[in-house]
Formats: sequence, C-alpha cells, structure tokens
Amino acid sequence: MESKADRAKQFLPFDSLKGLQEALREKEIEIEAQKELSEESYMQLQQEFNKIEKGSKTIIKYYKNKKYVEITGEVTNIDYTKKKIQINNIENINMCDIIKIERA
Repeated sequence: MESKADRAKQFLPFDSLKGLQEALREKEIEIEAQKELSEESYMQLQQEFNKIEKGSKTIIKYYKNKKYVEITGEVTNIDYTKKKIQINNIENINMCDIIKIERA
C-alpha cells in the first residue's frame, strides 16, 4: 500500500525546463545603455571628483550591472591616478562609470 507522502509526490510541480523561469526573470530586467557625457559635462564631473576628500559624505550616481544606481556614503579611499573612488569601504567606482557627484 502507498503511503500518503508517496501519493502526494505525484502532485508536486515538475519543472521540465529547469532554469527557464530564472532566465525569463533575467530577461525582464530593463537594461540601460551607458550614457556618454559631453566634454563639458565630463570636465565638470572631473572638477567635482578632484574636490572630493577622504571622509566626506558623498552621493554618487554611476553605471553598474547594466543600469544606473545611486550610492550615498563616506568616501573611504580615493585614487586620483587610477581615477577610482571607494565608498563605505565596500563599493569601488571607476570615474568613467560616474555621471553625477554631490556632497551629502
């Protein structure tokens, strides 16, 4: 005789196309093209970048994972040579990905 648990297994959903649902969800994510700044905008951004000081609170909008995101936090490291900035000891951002810098 079949137990109730064995009998119930036959009614469990079967995913014959394993991974299809995940692939479809990834396709639903909107992808933003990375914007190219004008020379004037880039120069203004460069000036803002050069004014940033370690320890200052900053808001940065930048391109990450095929979309624009904004982060607010403390500048924990700045590399003016490589044009990189680190926020909250976690996020390392390249200058070429940044479109906006503000003081918080």
